[in-house]
Amino acid sequence: MSWIKTLAAVAPAIATAIGGPVTGLAVKIAADALGISPDKESLEKAILSNNPEVLYKLKEADLSFKLEAKKLGIDLEKIHAEDRNSARDMAKVNMTPQIILSTIYTAGYCAVLWQFVSGEVNIPPELESTFNVILGVLTAAQTQIMNFWFGSSSGSKDKTYRMSVEK
Repeated sequence: MSWIKTLAAVAPAIATAIGGPVTGLAVKIAADALGISPDKESLEKAILSNNPEVLYKLKEADLSFKLEAKKLGIDLEKIHAEDRNSARDMAKVNMTPQIILSTIYTAGYCAVLWQFVSGEVNIPPELESTFNVILGVLTAAQTQIMNFWFGSSSGSKDKTYRMSVEK
């Protein structure tokens, strides 16, 4: 699991802010909570340590980040909506590349998945774990393609987050 996925599971507001216009604020609040230098590399290293105390502090930092954003008048949902819209606006100019790439990828993904599920391809035991990782990466990319074309609401993301916390 990548560090950003771990961060998204523990501190979703901070994770979604990273890469956007309030990256600096998100990283600073997370770094301050952890007592590390305020840069992405230090944050990544701390998260990948899988230290439960780090994860707990990040969860607290997420709340601090939301409060700070609210105090500063930053509408995080508006920023995320604008980010999604900018990707869609970009596509209004010429959709041909997105259509071609999405179609080729989806067809290839379905072909690989069909061959695996139907038993047409036998995976040698020594390559099973590698194949599983590759299939996971391909599936995640397919999800991103579907999100591009059909969108993904923050309500859905919040529901998924709440379900993972309640387990």
